Amino acid sequence: MKSLTKAALLAALLALSAPLSTLPSYSATIIDGVASWYGPGFHGRTTASGEVFNTNQMTAAHKTLPFGTQVRVTNLNNGRSVVVRINDRGPYHGSRVIDLSRAAAERIDMIQNGTASVRIEVLA
Repeated sequence: MKSLTKAALLAALLALSAPLSTLPSYSATIIDGVASWYGPGFHGRTTASGEVFNTNQMTAAHKTLPFGTQVRVTNLNNGRSVVVRINDRGPYHGSRVIDLSRAAAERIDMIQNGTASVRIEVLA
């Protein structure tokens, strides 16, 4: 029993000393869920990244992806997709996974419904 404990401790220590390059990254991450889009009242406000939000740019809010991350968002109802850059935090409504700018939402044809089932693929 003691040798198993020593082996487990050794494995834990080796894992903690692993170089940063072996830590998990967001690349190749795929997230399925519901997307929404920012209403007109957010245009011109400062985002969590410090940028001024412009509803005409291809940007989005996500709760955890790093600012600057590029993701492809595909509307699963019609197959349309758009590449956006994460520059804000959110959405904070229900179980939604991403908030798109109006321009991005228009590209995937989700303005009228307000929300859409999407797949998010992390690109860079």
